Amino acid sequence: MDLDKSIVGLTGPEFTFEVEKRHIRQFAQAIGDSNPLYVDEEYAAGTPYGGMIAPPTFPIAIGAEGEGIDLKLDPKRMLHGEQEFIYTRPIRPGDRLICQMKVTDLYEKEGRSGRMQCLVLDTEIKDENRSPVVISRMNIIYRSKTTAQKVSN
Repeated sequence: MDLDKSIVGLTGPEFTFEVEKRHIRQFAQAIGDSNPLYVDEEYAAGTPYGGMIAPPTFPIAIGAEGEGIDLKLDPKRMLHGEQEFIYTRPIRPGDRLICQMKVTDLYEKEGRSGRMQCLVLDTEIKDENRSPVVISRMNIIYRSKTTAQKVSN
């Protein structure tokens, strides 16, 4: 395997994302979710949320804005394992979010086609006061060179 535990703890550069109503509406439209909490201000104002919120998977769009961490991974060896969102509070229009990606874990696992590594990347998203909003956790399966070559042939 090519990756070693020394990458755990590496962080990418901080970036800021300003959430606008149109971002939330466009994201909801793109994923085909017409929940009025995401698109109708009047409806959302009458809910326990007291206004519009972003869909739970919205941090994907936020993470796409950042630079990430250059780990020199071979894209042919990568598989998206799973995605998880750990919320402290909903994302709302007007939020100014401070975001940073971090390598939080690396472990090996036996798969059907042999040994593989699992790389865990967290994008920590906080508000302007540095209070946690959500962690977007992505698990990347990084296959060995021989396994990746067998699959691509």
